[in-house]
Amino acid sequence: MKLVCGIDEAGRGPIAGPVTAAAVILPADFPFSILDDSKALSEVKRNSAAEIIMGEALTFGTGWVWPSEIDKINIHHASLLAMKRAFSMLTVVPEISMIDGKFIPDIYGDKTAIIKGDMKIREIQAASILAKTARDRWMIRYSWIDPRYGFEKHKGYPTVEHRTKCREFGISYIHRKSYRIFKD
Repeated sequence: MKLVCGIDEAGRGPIAGPVTAAAVILPADFPFSILDDSKALSEVKRNSAAEIIMGEALTFGTGWVWPSEIDKINIHHASLLAMKRAFSMLTVVPEISMIDGKFIPDIYGDKTAIIKGDMKIREIQAASILAKTARDRWMIRYSWIDPRYGFEKHKGYPTVEHRTKCREFGISYIHRKSYRIFKD
């Protein structure tokens, strides 16, 4: 069996918080039936799957790009940088890396981009789950530091409630200043 690395990111659309990526290599005997696109799983199933992935993966890594970096280099380049950072954390060298989307980060080795890969490739699904759960947990923990915005509920996405809180309190340290936070 080839050592396949799946890579995906979470957090392109929010107006606050980091963009997070994960890279993961799974063993041949992994319980693949628990996997799906992270957006298709309930929060409970996603968190359960993440624990199993982290416990059984041959290796995995998580990469983060922070709001100030996103503002400097834009979300496209930030997503690719997060993927590169996640890949750099691996302790096993894959034979091929499969990346969700149509762009490939600057990583070594054989690699391919797969549009909608998080719906098709098991290793990308695992990376999708790890990236989303890591980012969501970070946003929840940040809400403990600054509870004004309700990050634990919307995870930084541009909901009506979130935008209302931004109008009330102004933008925080973790808001992406290059994003259109207010509609008008």
